[in-house]
Parts: sequence; structure tokens; C-alpha cells
Amino acid sequence: MSEAHPPVTPPATLNHDPEPEAPQPPAPGDCCHSGCTFCVEDMYQGELDRYRVALKEWQERQSAAQQHAGDARPETPAAG
Repeated sequence: MSEAHPPVTPPATLNHDPEPEAPQPPAPGDCCHSGCTFCVEDMYQGELDRYRVALKEWQERQSAAQQHAGDARPETPAAG
């Protein structure tokens, strides 16, 4: 008799750093144009501002990781 085993999930890696996803803009009919305190357009702009900051930070981390990876490469002797 065989036992059913749950699927094996690979462990999360420390290097996993996905690119932030841009927020979806509101659909054309989402704003009622009545001056709501929490307008969907205003909330979207706030999300977009946070996304831009997160994207810039992510790009800086990626650049630093690439530079670090380049520094970690073994040196090859110069041809001569």
C-alpha cells in the first residue's frame, strides 16, 4: 500500500527579488467625478508613486547585485 505524499515545494531562495508590478489604472468608468474623499484616481496616483519608489529601489538592488556578482568572478590570466 503506497502513501500519498504532499507535493514538495522548493525552499524560497534568499536571492529571489521579483520586480515590483505596476498598479493597474482605474477603468474609464471607475471615477464618478463627484469629488469623493477617496477617489479611485487619487488612490491610483498614490499606488503609482509607491510603485515608482519600489521600482527604483529594486533597480538599485539589481545593479548592486550585478556588480557584486562581477566582483566575485574568478580572475582569468591575461593573454600575452
